Amino acid sequence: MKPVVHNARRLRRDMTEAEKRLWKYLRGRQLEGAKFRRQKPVENRIADFLCVEAKLIVELDGGQHGEQIEADAERTRQLEAAGYTVLRLWNNDVLANTEGVLHQIRRTLLIAKGE
Repeated sequence: MKPVVHNARRLRRDMTEAEKRLWKYLRGRQLEGAKFRRQKPVENRIADFLCVEAKLIVELDGGQHGEQIEADAERTRQLEAAGYTVLRLWNNDVLANTEGVLHQIRRTLLIAKGE
C-alpha cells in the first residue's frame, strides 16, 4: 500500500476536534451542494478537505503550522500549480467562529466553481 494512502486512512481515523467540527458541516453535500472528501491524497499530498468539482482544498492549520510557514507555503504553491484553489484556515477559528469559517468556505467555493 502506498504511504500517502496509508497516512490518509490514519488521518481520517484520527481527526482533530476542528476537523470533526468542520466535517459535520461539509459532509453530505450540505454546503452549496458540493461534495467534499476528507483526508484525500492530491498530488502526492494529503488534503484535509477536497471538493473535486470545484478543485477546492480546505486546509486546517494548528499551532504547529506557525513553525512551518515556508513548508506550508510551498505545499500551497504546488497544489495551486496543479490547478487547485487552496483555502488555509486556523483550527481555533473553526472552533471559535464556525459560522464565519463556513461563510468563507462558501464564498471561496462559489468563486472556485465560477458562480
